[in-house]
Amino acid sequence: MKRKLLAGVAVLGVTFTAGAGTANGWWDRPKPPRPGTVVPALPAGQANPMIATGVGIGANTAVYKTSGLGPAALNTGAPAGSEASYVDTAVFPGGVLPAGVTITEAQGINALRRIGENLKAAGLSYDDVYTMRVFLQNPSGAATADFAGWNRAYRQYFANTDLTTGEFVPVPLGTAAPAKPFVVNKARPSRFALEIENLPVAGWLVEVEVDAAYGMRS
Repeated sequence: MKRKLLAGVAVLGVTFTAGAGTANGWWDRPKPPRPGTVVPALPAGQANPMIATGVGIGANTAVYKTSGLGPAALNTGAPAGSEASYVDTAVFPGGVLPAGVTITEAQGINALRRIGENLKAAGLSYDDVYTMRVFLQNPSGAATADFAGWNRAYRQYFANTDLTTGEFVPVPLGTAAPAKPFVVNKARPSRFALEIENLPVAGWLVEVEVDAAYGMRS
């Protein structure tokens, strides 16, 4: 029945209602999400969960899907097509990474900044994102993808508030002491992250695609 409800929705938003109600999951309610809303189901008992366990999309909710976006080649001091060339020099002047900041973390920040620009052009923002798909490639010489570095980058823009108090939760940049995140945002999209062999652009370690929803308009 739950599957039939979702399949029948006219997916065309977003009212994130974080707190005790959504922590129990929208499907515990007698009815599906109201038209024009997107309601995340959050893990119970966690004040700062990283991702939603799922998301309910109400009927007649206008949604926006980005293409897969990676980091921009902003570090002109590094060789073209190198991993270092995708360090955002607006965040890391001269392309120099602070202690403990990994190249995947830096590229993740770069890619998420590009996501923010894409959303803004569509009249949306980070807090309208309800689903995210992440593809990670191993850094040169590494046996596996850097999921920890990616997650630090992610927390700079998503899932960084305490659902009980509403206050932001400090996030570390590399090995620095946790500090205020770059963008304070309570949204916790449903998400998957995969390690893949090759991304389509030489030097990319991160590619991200998101779905966002427009709120109800009068």
